[in-house]
Amino acid sequence: MASVMQTDLRQYLHLIASGKVREIYELDDSKLLFVATDRISAYDVVMKNAIDQKGAILTQLSEFWFNLLQSKIPELRTHYVSLGLPPMLQERLPPNLVEWLRLRSMVVKRLKVFPIESIVRGYITGSAWISYQKDGTVCSIPLPSGLQESQVLPKPLWTPSTKAELGNKDENISPEEAAKIVGKEYADQIEALSLQIYEKASAYALERGIMIADTKFEFGLDESATPPAVVLIDEVLTPDSSRFWNAASHKIGRGQESYDKQYLRDWLVQNGLKGMQGLEMPTDIVMSTLGRYREAYYVLVGKVWDMATSEAPKS
Repeated sequence: MASVMQTDLRQYLHLIASGKVREIYELDDSKLLFVATDRISAYDVVMKNAIDQKGAILTQLSEFWFNLLQSKIPELRTHYVSLGLPPMLQERLPPNLVEWLRLRSMVVKRLKVFPIESIVRGYITGSAWISYQKDGTVCSIPLPSGLQESQVLPKPLWTPSTKAELGNKDENISPEEAAKIVGKEYADQIEALSLQIYEKASAYALERGIMIADTKFEFGLDESATPPAVVLIDEVLTPDSSRFWNAASHKIGRGQESYDKQYLRDWLVQNGLKGMQGLEMPTDIVMSTLGRYREAYYVLVGKVWDMATSEAPKS
């Protein structure tokens, strides 16, 4: 089964951008095509090899969350238009390529993107735990003394970061710094929406045995709306953008069993490879990471992930 490190539809569409995971193509003035590859990054470095079927899992899970969140937050606007390829493009592509792309492709609205990442933390872990141990704060937000690793926070925190170009590192910033970048009005809206989405998603996931320790959202601006509207964009609540913990085995004071790419991060740190370029993951790390992504999909969506449905075509 072939993994997909990159796509190339430039014979058919204009390639706008290629990020850590996705290729973004222009469909027309108002819509884009997102295609998720099987690339995986950790500590802002893309690994040399891929996680088979990961892009399809991310796309399908994002589509699930976009629909679920809009049912729980009717006023929420998202960039999601449809899953798969638009008919006009399907007619131009070879049938085997259509079948290969359909589960990893999503049509979205073309919007102005806010240049920050919107992170919500419900538990203290990762870079937040490191920061707290140093000075008792997370992104300049003071926290009560005596917290332990993986402990639930008194209330979820909005901790934005910069949105770095590919190859550069995102930097945590304070809410005040985020307001300087996007304007206070939009920063306030992004914070409120992020916390509301996190609250609804966390409650849904916890009922099914997953704690969402933290997650990253991105937002755009629909300038055609009156007044211009803040819109949820990109992927949402996936194992790439979130820390998903097994609620049954959760215990404060240590790291947690997770359904995300923390397993890869831990392997990098334990082997002194954090931040190193050109790394190829061993087969056991690839398969264990894939297993966690499949488990997250199963627990959250309630369906077993069938890897064969998105197998790449043979040449």
